[in-house]
Amino acid sequence: MFKLKQNKTTIMTEILAGVTTFMTMAYIIALNPNLLTGFGANGGQGLWNAVFMATCIASGCGCLIMGFLANKPFAMAPGMGLNSFFAVVVSQIAVLAGVDYLQGFRAGLIIILVEGVVFLVLSVLNVREKIVHAIPLPIRIGISPAIGLMLMNIGFGSNAGIYSETGGPFYAMRDFFGALTAKTAASAMGTGHGAMVLSVVTMLIGFFTIIILAHYKVKASVLLGMLAASVIYWAGEAIFLGTNPFANLASASFMPPFKDMAEMTLFKFDFKTFASIGWGTVISLVVTFCIIDMFDTIGTLVGTASRAGMMDKDGNMPQMKQALVSDAVGTILGSVTGTSTVTTFIESASGVEAGGRTGLTAIVTGGIFLLCMFLSPIAALIPAAATSSALIYVGVLMLSGLKDIDFTDNYQVIPVAIMLIAIPISGSIGHGIGLGMITYTIMKVFTGKAKEVSILTYIISLLFLVKFFLPM
Repeated sequence: MFKLKQNKTTIMTEILAGVTTFMTMAYIIALNPNLLTGFGANGGQGLWNAVFMATCIASGCGCLIMGFLANKPFAMAPGMGLNSFFAVVVSQIAVLAGVDYLQGFRAGLIIILVEGVVFLVLSVLNVREKIVHAIPLPIRIGISPAIGLMLMNIGFGSNAGIYSETGGPFYAMRDFFGALTAKTAASAMGTGHGAMVLSVVTMLIGFFTIIILAHYKVKASVLLGMLAASVIYWAGEAIFLGTNPFANLASASFMPPFKDMAEMTLFKFDFKTFASIGWGTVISLVVTFCIIDMFDTIGTLVGTASRAGMMDKDGNMPQMKQALVSDAVGTILGSVTGTSTVTTFIESASGVEAGGRTGLTAIVTGGIFLLCMFLSPIAALIPAAATSSALIYVGVLMLSGLKDIDFTDNYQVIPVAIMLIAIPISGSIGHGIGLGMITYTIMKVFTGKAKEVSILTYIISLLFLVKFFLPM
């Protein structure tokens, strides 16, 4: 079914790759409901439980669909960035309509539903695939290394943020090295200083463990490195920070809160509140979500597939249509169950690096997500520092895509350079692609080569110009 021999992989390799992918993105299980409910402040514990369930179900089912329909090793979950944006939109809807956060949330889910349906239609009609082909080849090649820098930025930065009684978050690349050399910086971090030192030490040990194991061609190097980093972090917590990393397991509930999801978000669309905010606002919100999600997804698929060697000689990914359909169905599932846009995760690159080449990898990841409805306290034990080890390593490897860029050709190197900076800084793959395409188009037009740019490329560049300078 998965053509394992044809893809030069094995069942065990795919299973390890699926587990690796899950471990690098397990943080979304708790973080997504935290972001969408303001850490439980908006909508109460009931809404938090509902979003938690929706996250597990939509992510798990999305991965299964990707695995069976597209046979690709790409995992899906509610997209970071898009979930934060959705939370802001929900708050705005609540204010505009004069309703509470829960009603605003139910109205906001309609935006996600419409977005998913639009994407499904566009994917079935091959429109999204044509948009992929309209992205100039140099930009498609540059997406993978740009995502690599983004992964490194997440690994060194926000993924291992530390909070303390003096505030936060404190980040490794911004605060840790200064804290080692300046007593004032260390004191400013308070008790967070010890946690920061432990996180950075754990992250670096995990990173070099992966490198050494990979040198000896151990296929499970990324997973083993993360496990080693986790053990070190747990030991450090107990010995140096005086905390028990497993303390919450004793009182944790392993029963899924199905009832909360059924009562609060499952098919609970509030069309009355949705209509009350005005059709102009509705259309602008739907278009904004569509643009951001479309190019984030395209960028992730192209970048990860490029790293996995799944691209043909023209820079196109086989079965792109099925992958895009899977992504659209995942978004619809998210809206129905109660979460923001479900999209293809860049952390899928960690599973690809662990050897995942088929849909079996995605199915393993999806199965674990579904199990997490019952095992969420255990999934929450994976420290962010261990995840960072994998993200940094995979990010470094994805930089190898730069070898295919002709650095003597300004039409290639300048748009790619813009993307290399824009994607990690903005945190949006879509925004980086947009800036790259605008740069490419302008260069061609004003150097007498306007005819080399396709009509669809002009349209996409214009849409990004409108989005950037006339924000909706």
